[in-house]
Amino acid sequence: MAEREDLFLRAKHRTFSGLTEDAEREWTGPFCFIQAADPQLGLMKAWRDGDCEGGGDEWAEEIELTKQAVEAVNQLRPRPRFIVLCGDLVHAMPDTPFREGQERDLKAALKGTDPSIPLVFVSGNHDLGNTPTPRTMEQYCSAWGNDYFSFWVGGVLCLVLNSQLFYDASACPQLMEAQETWLEEQLSRASSSTEPRPKHVLVFQHIPLYLKSPDEEDDYFNLQRVVRQNLLDRFKKAGVKAVFSGHYHRNAGGCHDGLDMVVSSAIGCQLGEDTHGLRVVVVTADSIIHRYHSLEQLSAEGMDEDLRKLLEV
Repeated sequence: MAEREDLFLRAKHRTFSGLTEDAEREWTGPFCFIQAADPQLGLMKAWRDGDCEGGGDEWAEEIELTKQAVEAVNQLRPRPRFIVLCGDLVHAMPDTPFREGQERDLKAALKGTDPSIPLVFVSGNHDLGNTPTPRTMEQYCSAWGNDYFSFWVGGVLCLVLNSQLFYDASACPQLMEAQETWLEEQLSRASSSTEPRPKHVLVFQHIPLYLKSPDEEDDYFNLQRVVRQNLLDRFKKAGVKAVFSGHYHRNAGGCHDGLDMVVSSAIGCQLGEDTHGLRVVVVTADSIIHRYHSLEQLSAEGMDEDLRKLLEV
């Protein structure tokens, strides 16, 4: 993978080294990016077998789907500025069988991504463990880059968060505190009157704040209400425009008080009626417009024409 190391985000000092930060702070016009989630190599067979805890010994299906996703993105015009994979890169939990093979094969499948399109990785519960530890966090960062960081692209500030620290940080409270301190600094700077204001602020994390409504009950697929409300209040105060997530393996979400909660279905295993797909996100001066496309549609037709026209301005 050495020849592709430039594509894999190795966020140093909690910033995205894949782009020149100073140049990217300036708004230069509309652009698009791709949000993907849950390739989760190994889950499809494990789900069919009813053995999601101990299964995952085959992942050829997910590899083919990932390659199809890469090929579909490569042929898009104009090219997306980046691809963000919102967690659960593989199914095997840390320190379990098949983990090393799944990570190796996912990197190989992603190797075909056009060199001009950086890959941004977000950590999920299967990447870190449901209760992450300092050891599992170190393993993830060694394989995929930092678990939280920021980057600028085209005048937009993007924050990548480790949502597992919001869900259960009982085994690594100091790491949770470190992310909290960093996040508060990022949000304060985003809304500061003394620093350049981003055109938009976007957040990427694996676990959604909510699936349909901010006041819904706690669930495996959302963040606890107390944590959720705290983040919603802070995001809104800082002017965050949208939060992009995965985890649910179905499309969901909603927009409340100007903050869009976007829950995208999976490249890999589907748990609902959606198809394997990707979300095309168009960023204009005023809005964030996004639409989920099946892999078949994106491969055959590209992004929808109305989205493409927004990029011609």
